[in-house]
Amino acid sequence: MDIVLRAVVAYVFIIFMLRIIGRRELSTLGASDLVLLVVMGDLIQNGVTQSDQSITGIFLAVSTIAILTLAMSLLTFKFRRARTLIEGVPLILFENGRPIEPNLRAERITIEEVAEEARQQGIEQLDDIRWCVLEPSGKLSFIKSQ
Repeated sequence: MDIVLRAVVAYVFIIFMLRIIGRRELSTLGASDLVLLVVMGDLIQNGVTQSDQSITGIFLAVSTIAILTLAMSLLTFKFRRARTLIEGVPLILFENGRPIEPNLRAERITIEEVAEEARQQGIEQLDDIRWCVLEPSGKLSFIKSQ
C-alpha cells in the first residue's frame, strides 16, 4: 500500500510541475526539457518504489499511474471545472494585430516567437492577425483579419 500512496503523490506532483513549466514549453520540447523530463521520471521512480525491486512493486506503481491517468482523463471529460484547472484554457495573445502584453509575459512568450509561428503559418505581418490564441495544448492558433 505504501507504493500506491507514493505513486499517487508522485502523479499529483508531476501534474503540478507540468502546469508550472507552462504550455508553450511543453509543446516545443528542447533538449534540456527532454533531459529534465527523463531525469524527473527516474527520480520519481526511485521515490515511488524506494528499494523495492520486485515485480509486484513495479506492477503496483505502473498500475497506479495508469489508473490515475485514466481517472484524470474521465474527470476532465466530465467536469468543465476540472478540465480548466488541469488542462488550462485558451489564452488570447494578440487581438486586432496588437499584442496583449500581460498574457505574453504570463506565458513567457516573445513577440518574435509569435511572429515566427505566424510566418510558418503563412501570415506575413502581425498586423494581419485578428486573434492569436495560445491553446491549452501549447500550440498557437491564428485567425487572420479580413
